[in-house]
Parts: sequence; C-alpha cells; structure tokens
Amino acid sequence: MIDAGLTHAEAAARMASDGPNELARAGQRSVLRIALGVVREPMLALLLLGGGAYLLLGSLSEALILLAFATFSIAVTVIQEARTEHVLEALRDLSAPRALVIRGGTRLRIAGRDVVRGDLIVLEQGDRIAADARLVEAHDLQADESLLTGESVPVGKIAAAASANETVPRPGGEGLPFLYSGSLVTRGSGIARVLATGPRSEIGRIGQSLAGLETEAPRLRRETTRIVGWCALGGSAVALLVVLLFGLLRGGWIEAVLAGIAIGMSMLPEEFPVVLTVFLAMGAWRIGKVGVLTRRAAAIETLGSATVLCTDKTGTLTENRMSVTALWLPSGETFALKPGSAVPDGFRALVETAALASAQAPSDPMEIALHGARGKEAPLAEAHGDLVQAYALRPDLLAMSNIWDDGEELQLSAKGAPEAIAGLCRLSDSDHAAMKAAVEAMAERGIRVLAVATAAPKDRNWAKSQHAYHYALAGLVGLADPLRASVATAVAECRSAGIRVVMITGDHAATARAIATEAGIAAGDVLTGDELAALDDPALAQRLKTVTVFARIMPEQKLRIVQAFKAAGEIVTMTGDGVNDAPSLKAAHIGVAMGQRGTDVAREAAAIVLMDDDFGAIVQAVRLGRRIYDNLRKAMAFIFAVHVPIAGLALIPLLFGLPLLFGPIHIALLEMVIDPVCALVFEAEEDEADIMTRPPRAPDEPLFSWRMIAWSVFQGGTALAMLAAVLFVETANGMPESELRALMFFTLIAAVLALIFVNRSFSASLGQALLRPNPALRIVLMAIGAITGAILFLPSAQTLLKFGAIAWGDMALAGVLGALLLAVLEAGKLALGRFLQRRGQTAPLFRDAAA
Repeated sequence: MIDAGLTHAEAAARMASDGPNELARAGQRSVLRIALGVVREPMLALLLLGGGAYLLLGSLSEALILLAFATFSIAVTVIQEARTEHVLEALRDLSAPRALVIRGGTRLRIAGRDVVRGDLIVLEQGDRIAADARLVEAHDLQADESLLTGESVPVGKIAAAASANETVPRPGGEGLPFLYSGSLVTRGSGIARVLATGPRSEIGRIGQSLAGLETEAPRLRRETTRIVGWCALGGSAVALLVVLLFGLLRGGWIEAVLAGIAIGMSMLPEEFPVVLTVFLAMGAWRIGKVGVLTRRAAAIETLGSATVLCTDKTGTLTENRMSVTALWLPSGETFALKPGSAVPDGFRALVETAALASAQAPSDPMEIALHGARGKEAPLAEAHGDLVQAYALRPDLLAMSNIWDDGEELQLSAKGAPEAIAGLCRLSDSDHAAMKAAVEAMAERGIRVLAVATAAPKDRNWAKSQHAYHYALAGLVGLADPLRASVATAVAECRSAGIRVVMITGDHAATARAIATEAGIAAGDVLTGDELAALDDPALAQRLKTVTVFARIMPEQKLRIVQAFKAAGEIVTMTGDGVNDAPSLKAAHIGVAMGQRGTDVAREAAAIVLMDDDFGAIVQAVRLGRRIYDNLRKAMAFIFAVHVPIAGLALIPLLFGLPLLFGPIHIALLEMVIDPVCALVFEAEEDEADIMTRPPRAPDEPLFSWRMIAWSVFQGGTALAMLAAVLFVETANGMPESELRALMFFTLIAAVLALIFVNRSFSASLGQALLRPNPALRIVLMAIGAITGAILFLPSAQTLLKFGAIAWGDMALAGVLGALLLAVLEAGKLALGRFLQRRGQTAPLFRDAAA
C-alpha cells in the first residue's frame, strides 16, 4: 500500500536543509560579468580614449562628460543584458523537467528543482527522472540510463522489497529497484521514493551538467558579426587616415586623434549585436506570453519561414477533454450516452471492463473518461482485488491488458485499437465485419473508438505476450473530444499565410477526416499508416502533394513524413508529445512539444513547447515570429541609414577644409538617442497589415539583403544631402562656427527622427509612420525633447557642446527639414514599391521576394 507521501511542511523543511534539486548551471552571467564584457566593447574604448585626449588638451569638463556618457553606456547595456538574462533564466526554469509527486495524499505537478528527499514521484513512459530514487511500485518499467552508463539498451526495473537497503549502487544492471536522476522511463510506469537530490545524486557526483536553453541563433549571429567586422575594419581604416591627414595638413595631433575617434564612433554600428540579443530574448518572452516556450532562439527566425504545419489531433486541435458518448455490444445493441446520464445495466459490464484495462489512477484523458463513466461505483481495488500484472501498449500491438486478482479468480481486461483487439479475439469474418461497420459508423461522426475484451488466465504463470490469452470481445466504447474553439480560425489564418496544415493522428481514418473537416483543414486525401508503409520514397513524395490527413500513424512513422516534406523543399513544423515523437521533433525545422501532456524527452527534442497544448498558440507564435523578424530588419535598416549622415557630417569638414562640427562628445550624445531607439522602439513595433496574408519568407533570405542595404544607404544618403546643403549654404552665409554646430546638430536630430518614422513600417503610409501606437516611441520622444530643451535653455550645456545661441527660426528650419526628409522618403518608398510591383516583385523594400 502506497503511503500519502511527505506533508507540505516536511517538504519545505527538507528543501531548507538540502537545497533545491538542481546542479550548478553553466553559462549564467552575473551583473559584474556583464559589466566586464561591456568594458571590452570598442565603442566604450573610443569614449575613454576621447576622454583621455580631452584631458591632454586641458578640457576637464569635456573629459568628464565623455566619462559620464561612458558610464551611461555601461549602465544601459548592463540593464538591457541583465534583463535579457532574467528572461532567459525564466525560460530555463520553464523548460526544466517537471515531476508528478504525491504529497499529503494528493498528486501535484511541480518543478524538478522542488523535488526533495523522501518525496514519492509518479513515473510514466517518457518521463525524465528528477532525482535518485527507489521504486516502491513498478509496472513493466524500463529505464534508459545511457546518460550515466553509456549503455543504450534500457534496463528493466522492479519494485524494492520492504526491507531493502537504501544504499544506492552504481547505475546499470537488470532487475534493480533503483532509478537515477537524468535517466528516462522508456516503458511502463511506477512510483518511487526519492533518496538523493541535486549534487548528492549520482549525476551530481559525476559532475555532468544537463542541457539548458540554447540562446543563440547561429545564422543571425554569424551575419551580424560579419557585417560589424567589415564596418569596424572600414571605420578603423578611415579613422586612421583622418588622423594622419589632419595631423599632417592641419597640425595638432591631439585634435587629430579626437577627429579620428569621432569618425570611428560614427562608422561603428555597435548596435547590431545588442539589437540581435535583445530582440531574440524579448521575442522569446513575447512568444512565452501567448503560451509558447521557446527553447531555441533559432526557432524565432524559422517560424516566419514555415510552409507546412504537421499537427496531431488529440489535445492540440481538440480540448483533450474526453467523454464516453457511444457504446456498442457484439449483439448489435447501441447506446448514446449523454453528459451526466447513467450507463444502463446492460452496458455496465462493458464500461467496467474498459476501466479495468486502464490505470488505477489515470492521467490519460481517455482513461479518465472511462473511470468517470463508472459513476459512483466502488473503487476498482475494492470491487476486483489487486492489479497483479500489466501488459503495456506496444508499437506492434496497439492494445493493453491488466490482470486483476480478487483472491478467488483472475480476470484479464484489455482495451485498444479495434483492429488490434479484433486480432486478439480471433473474430470470425462475420463478427469482424459487424464490429468494423460499428467502428465506421462512430468514426464518421468524429468519435474515437476503443475496443474492449476480456479473458480468464488459467494460472499465475504470466505469459510473455498478450497473444497467449484467449479473449472474448466485450464491445466498443466511443469517446468524443470537442474541437477547441480557436482552431477553425487559426487554421484559416494559416492557410491565408501560405502555411499548409496537415493532421497526423493515430485515429481511425474516418474519425480523422471528420475532425479535419470540422477544423477547416483543406480537403484532400487521407493516407493511413499501412498505406504509408507500402510506399517507397518517390511514391510518398507524389502522395504528399494531395494528402492533408495521415491516419492510424505510428509515432515512428512521423519521422518519415517529416523527412519526405523536407526532401520536397518544405519548411516543416511538427507537433508531438511521446517518447517516439522525439526523432521527428528533432528532424523538423521547428519541433513543437506539448507542455501539459508531453513527455520530458519530447520537450527536450523540441524547439518550442506549447504550455497549454493549444493549436492556436502555434499560429500566434508564427505571427509573432514574423513580427519579430520584421522588426529586427527594420532596426537593422535604421542603423545602416542613420550612420550615413553621422559619418558624412564628420567627414565633410575634413574633405572641404571646414571647421570640425562634431567631436566624440557629440557622437556619444547621438548614440544615446540611437541605442534605445534600436533596442526598444523597433522591438515594440506592431504587426504589419499583411503579416498573415503574405507567403512564408524564404529560409535562406539573408538578414542583410542587398535590397535592404541599398534602401538604407538611399535613406541615409538623402538625409546627408539635405544636411550638407544646409551646411554649405550657412557656411557661405557666414554663420559663426558655434551656431553652425548647434544648427547642424539639431537638424541631424530631426533627420534621425525622420529615419525612425520612415523605418517603422514597410508600407508607404505617412499616417502609419506618424500615428501607429508604440509606447516605447513616446518615451524616447519625450527623452529627446527633454535633452533638446536642456541644451536650449542651459548655457552650461551649450558651453560644453560648444554650441552658440540658436535662433528659433533655425530650430524651425531643422524641424521643416526633418519633415521634408520624412515626406521625400515616404514618397520614395511608394515610388520604389510601385516600380518593384511592375517588375513582378511584391515583397516590400526591406525584404527580398519570398521563395
């Protein structure tokens, strides 16, 4: 008899004394470590170098300002990166294995880290074992201990004797009652008492660490690193050339260094890696808010490219809330069971047998429904004695059997797929035809059908296989699982987005087709598992073009379906929840595991996890994935564009013999505007209007496409042309240097704001550019207004920046030029868009045409 487990007070006390059940995590970054990383950034080095140059010139105030900017840069970056770490840490906690424990007589699902010594953990096939434990109950249980032993063959486990020693031996060996943290239940079920947790477990002593959340997207990181490297190389060469020319032609090597630093700062797009890190981390957080856990950040970019979504039925398209709705007896009698109604006497034996073939404490929705249909009958153990033998569901036999002993006789109850039970019962042709007709009738109504059978074992020498017993058909049980309310809309949204939805299920073909039709999945062929097995790869490739429903599919067949879709050039999203689903989840471009009913091994193989097992959440994740990638490209386009006028205004005075306008202090002040815009404003931008009506993005489309770079350079070049015109006109009019510097700075700020608005949307709508809601943009605009006001009204700020008094007319000129730039670029966006449409290219300026 299993006891009630620890009380909550005992569990809390042991947690306090032993600590959480976790190993030391590698890769976590403290605030100090983040700060040390920031100190090594090139931009910060340039700021500090500029501060040193100002000190050599005796300009203490400029040096202190640059030091303040450097401190601000460190603070902003540390805050952003620490926020990212907190997000990733929360995602790691969510992605960690969970455990079902018995505490105070109640079963609770808790985080693996909260398991304590003495806990009773309930284990099912596919569970990752949370701690070292000793089995007190086992039913056909096998465990994969290869993580500890290197042996890939699972080993059988038995329940421990009451007087067994609690000393845990080394892993490995058949017929032992001990289980080890990190190993996997590959078959059967059981209950075990925890003996050791965390660093005291076997895996803790060995010192291995479990796989955690992947936080990098290799392709994006590679592209970003390459482009930053080229820009840094080019900027360094230009800066060095400026230092040499300035020093040789004008004299004053310290001023030459300051000019070189200003050029280097203006040409270094150090925002790229920060933007990528922030966008992917915050993207994972946003996707998590809709019930989808992102275990691999690369999945965020891939979501926008998905062309085929392979989904299972139960619990994903449906609510996973089964109820018994139809009963059939071999005599031909049928009964439609309505919610809340009692089972008639003539059908009670059928329902009782089905419940006896299920787990005593069920967690599977079908088995919960079968137990529920019994009503207020006495518990199975009271009415039928002890469960003495169990035969689990196997890939080669989709049926399971339990043997009960009440002290007088043995009773075997079995349930499973109708064709499997028909084989066990060795039905005659006429009986088989009658059962098949009843199954078809239920299946066409979208009802899932289980067949039930009984047998009477002759003795307690249990057979190795269920085939050894002589079964009699007890009848059929039909179970209904209502479609989720959001599914039809979500499927329609997928179809409009160019994503083909395919249903893969173990259900009967007629049941699967009925549910698919109700869900709105496109009409097409139904391919069964037997038919799939008979097809070679070329024939399967042909059938894939017309198949929308795969029925009676075994989990291992999902891998072949994924590989066939991939061979056809599709970007595949695959859902799964079982141990045998792991290969297909790993093989798919985006593996989607179920968070509630999924096994630990499935979640570990998947790229994303549905916390509520809801199909609608996948579609929301695709929408957010497209939005995140869109916004990332907008930010990258803005960064390219904004550095053109900044670098141009730093170079033009040197090329034309004019006084230097901007030093490191001015560039640093501009970076204080640009950094939060990139990291906050564009990340928070809303969806594009066509986000779920355009075709999927080509998977090999580069983040920095030539079209995007050309459009960004055009934006920046247009802004630079306007700014240069103002510079030359005002210089010719004899405007004093300090006033000219102030005018050009504020005009540049206006140009930066115009570039922000232009890049907010792919569409050519001035109204959208100005009026689209974005709280982060409002905050940034208020901050820019405050900085501008401080410069205008504080003489000390003007002195530090070497600004002269600026007339309100000049400020109006800066505003007008910013508005003019916005109008010109929006008009250019519209004209270029129409030009591309005439050439048959429908993708917006930021994006290359879809595949």
